[in-house]
Amino acid sequence: MSILLRNIIRFILLILFQVLVLDRILVHQMVNPYLYMLFILLLPFNIPRPALQLLGLLLGLTLDMFSDSMGIHAAACVFIAYLRPFVLNVLSPQGGFEGPQRTPSVTTMGISQFAIYVTVMVLLHHIAYFCLSVFSFSDPLYLLMKILLSTAASLLLILIYELLFFSRK
Repeated sequence: MSILLRNIIRFILLILFQVLVLDRILVHQMVNPYLYMLFILLLPFNIPRPALQLLGLLLGLTLDMFSDSMGIHAAACVFIAYLRPFVLNVLSPQGGFEGPQRTPSVTTMGISQFAIYVTVMVLLHHIAYFCLSVFSFSDPLYLLMKILLSTAASLLLILIYELLFFSRK
């Protein structure tokens, strides 16, 4: 299957799973699991920055349309799409990542670097999203707990996703 077709299917399935399943989950007004940003995280390494940001905007606006959140998802997705090349550059070895897929995964990056990459990107997404969503620093402990618990839930879902769709080469 080509990379383009795989990413189109991933885009559609992640949006549907987020809208139909994960948006219904809210634990004590603190934990909101988000998996849709995995689409941005798993795009190929060599995708141009403007295309990456445009895809982030498209992903965020699509989710905003379904969740009626007035551009908050779009802002968070464009934010992580903007920062993704910098994070990958910091984590990449001297010659770049090896592998036939040339997309971020456990096989191309290794378990530890992929875990760091995903954790940093999910944390940045959640910081941007919840700061815009709450739009108040009157209760910073509540905001911090919401960010950390939602990040942990999202990382758990990403781990499950990787275990289900991880191709061992």
